Amino acid sequence: MAGMTHVASNEALDATGPLEKVNMAFVLAIVAVATLGGFMFGYDSGVINGTQQGLEHAFGLSKLGTGVNVGAILIGCAVGAFAAGRLADVFGRRSVMIAAAALFVLSALAAGAAGSSAIFIVARFVGGLGVGAASVLTPVYISEVTPASIRGRLSSVQQVMIITGLTGAFLVNYLLSRWAGSSTAELFGHPAWRWMFWVQVIPAGVFLLSLLAIPESPRFLVAKGRDAEAEAVLARLIGAEAAPGKVASIRSSLAKDHHRPKLSDLYDKTAGKVRPIVWVGIGLAVFQQLVGINIVFYYGAVLWQSVGFSENDSLLINILSGALSILACFAAMGLIDKIGRKPLLSIGSAGMAVTLALVAFAFSTATLQHGQVQLPHAMGLLALVSANAYVVLFNMSWGPVMWVMLGEMFPNQIRGSGLAVAGGAQWIANFLITVSFPVMQVSLGLVITYGFYALSALVSFFFVRKLVHETRGRELEEMVG
Repeated sequence: MAGMTHVASNEALDATGPLEKVNMAFVLAIVAVATLGGFMFGYDSGVINGTQQGLEHAFGLSKLGTGVNVGAILIGCAVGAFAAGRLADVFGRRSVMIAAAALFVLSALAAGAAGSSAIFIVARFVGGLGVGAASVLTPVYISEVTPASIRGRLSSVQQVMIITGLTGAFLVNYLLSRWAGSSTAELFGHPAWRWMFWVQVIPAGVFLLSLLAIPESPRFLVAKGRDAEAEAVLARLIGAEAAPGKVASIRSSLAKDHHRPKLSDLYDKTAGKVRPIVWVGIGLAVFQQLVGINIVFYYGAVLWQSVGFSENDSLLINILSGALSILACFAAMGLIDKIGRKPLLSIGSAGMAVTLALVAFAFSTATLQHGQVQLPHAMGLLALVSANAYVVLFNMSWGPVMWVMLGEMFPNQIRGSGLAVAGGAQWIANFLITVSFPVMQVSLGLVITYGFYALSALVSFFFVRKLVHETRGRELEEMVG
């Protein structure tokens, strides 16, 4: 569908085949269901923000213990992302997403009912398996069912839903805390922080049931030799006349010996080394975390309380950050298929380096009063504005664009395996950054901590300029690496 022109009938002439009639209603319906995985990704990640006091009170946790309980989900995410990428090549994208949705339900019930830190950690690890799977499969599934000309915009919906899920979790946590009086006060016989996890069962159940209504990825079906099923799905997506040609194009893009995708495909036997595109994918995934975005998402309430805001005010600031993030994602959706992926990444890296440096500067003026960090009014305002500007810049660049690129940059033969490795690396980096923050905050201070994130953003700018190649408007069958 390269070179697709926008016309009222949603028709386009593929350079290698007959007229394609894109069924936009069907495409959008599929994307809407698939991106519920992004919503659950965000909700399950964000629900922990605002529950730390409850966890510390219930389980008697130290700062390191809090970091382990908060970060437990991320180990599951790394395992889930790696396993899902491979399992999706065996059982299908849709089938593994259904399993992930079931894990979301189980985790929410168990985390809320946990009677000990160990049980809570296991429950969050199980939820992490679902988050990791959703994080890699939603973008790859969307990229495999959408036209190239609008693939960036539709894939970017994933980040909108991630932030919507995060904001939804922040809002629910705020309302429950406000209703009960605090996160540790009782509501219907249980502390409010437990209800914060249990409420998650509702969107998880909706996601699970909705997945039963969408088809399997046609590119997976071709890779499994199920050409007739793939053609039937493509006929619904792009019309019966164009479907056979697209099946043939997908098949020709797979390995020359037509073997099914496997992890060893990431290694170029001719060159005797790992394919360069794999290292670029890992770099994108890791840099997205090294800039520290999840510190704002996971520890935002604690951070703002440390500079003088009340618990309720801190949760409200989280909601503000989430709303700004959603607006930034919409900006990214409007730009990603016009100016491309690489320019957005470069702009984001430069902007985040500046705003994170300003946050670090603001905290350099902090003083300790009664064991609490205090900022002068002007510096507190600078920290708040800079942090929210940073969140906006992230969510109009690295937030959506990294996932879009991971979903489309790998050739068909190695897409599942490439996502497995890059997704696993992303969550390992996420875990290391998240678990290290409470310790860094105490031992190194917020100035050095945020200075490190600012330096990472600066380095990511040069990484993008030198190693990342534009994928805008290219068919998945054209990707090389």
